[in-house]
Amino acid sequence: MVTNKSLKALENSQMALTLTVDAASIEEAYTAKLKKYAKDIQMKGFRKGKAPLSVLEAKFGSAIREEATFDCMEENLKACIETLDEKDKPLQFSTPVLQNEESLLPFKKDADITFTVHYDVKPTFELPQYKGLEVTYDTTEVTDEAVEAEVNKLREQNAEVLTKDGAVENGDIVTCNYVELDAEGNEVAGTSRKDFTFTVGTSYNFYAMDEDIIGMKKGEEKKFEKTYGEDYANPDYKGKTITLVVAVTEIKTRQLPVVDDEFAQDVREEYKTVADMKAGIRANLQKEVDEQVENAKKSAIVDALLAATDFTVPASMVDFEIESSWRDYVRQTGLTEDQILNYFKMSGMTKETFTEGWREPATKNLRSQLILEAIQKAENFPVDEAALEEEFSKNIKDDADEATKEYYRNVLRDNMQYAQVMPFLLANNTFTVGKVLSRDEFLSRLNG
Repeated sequence: MVTNKSLKALENSQMALTLTVDAASIEEAYTAKLKKYAKDIQMKGFRKGKAPLSVLEAKFGSAIREEATFDCMEENLKACIETLDEKDKPLQFSTPVLQNEESLLPFKKDADITFTVHYDVKPTFELPQYKGLEVTYDTTEVTDEAVEAEVNKLREQNAEVLTKDGAVENGDIVTCNYVELDAEGNEVAGTSRKDFTFTVGTSYNFYAMDEDIIGMKKGEEKKFEKTYGEDYANPDYKGKTITLVVAVTEIKTRQLPVVDDEFAQDVREEYKTVADMKAGIRANLQKEVDEQVENAKKSAIVDALLAATDFTVPASMVDFEIESSWRDYVRQTGLTEDQILNYFKMSGMTKETFTEGWREPATKNLRSQLILEAIQKAENFPVDEAALEEEFSKNIKDDADEATKEYYRNVLRDNMQYAQVMPFLLANNTFTVGKVLSRDEFLSRLNG
């Protein structure tokens, strides 16, 4: 049993728990472990389970004592943790780490054991002022240029692809055959490509030959040298000069529709005129902007609270968040984790280097969440019990046991309270427009 315990708060949301386990408990665990091995072990010169305890102890006593003592320490540690206040308990994904293990060994007979473990706890901090703040946020607006940009996207989507008789121009869709030649003018194996199609100017081709084929006509073949700079993406071609033969087999061009009432009606049935279409586009853009500006306000108040609060998120919390994001990423790719890791290996990359950029946003996200949870607890928002029961009845089975039902009710209650935090902050603080940004810059800042 534990005869003494002490807790000490450390930096970075860590706790040190020191326990003393009495010698009697350790000796009891040692004796039980010794008898268990005596029943199962096969020793030379004795039938299974018949070796005297003194013989077994003489040969394996030290190892058995070590195993029994560690088991006794772990058992008492778990029991002690259950008695701690919630704020002092380890996070569910933080394993207590034994400190200075080497100083405890070898374990001695009839001796108490005092040991210390370190583990991460949920950060504690003083909640800053979160009502009556003046918060500045950047915004954007729907401009005529933004409307025209959407109109041009619709024109691109409705463009007609036509065969072209003239020379290749930027933006044309070209089909060609090509092959690389060596110094003797022979084809380089594996470089020949037939009926390759790409849009000139996009550089969506292996040799980046967009500018080289401008001016060529259907049926024309051209041989030219290409020199690639030291910054070229393909390492096999950096600083290299090669000879390429290209034959254009087909040229097509995209004919954009004229923006008139007929085009507007083709875009959407309810549009009768170009003015109707542009008004509809503006309304849709305004709806998007309103949602984005609301998100900008939320980000601004969260950033203000983060700046006013000083605490460290434990590494285990960040690691857990990153691992969760990694699992989501694997699911989204449709590949197995092994397939992704094998690709990383071929690319000279690791899971750790790939996810390193996730650490800072994960840390910010966790700090934000902890602050909002603290506000939720401080305000203790009322919950619509009827709505809670309605949601509960939709998602819990009638034959679930009472403990499960109570747990799920608490989860629902917590979620419904947490959902009220942000509307509360928006209603109880003053928001002032800072800069009016272009939509691209606004979205870049909002998402960056």
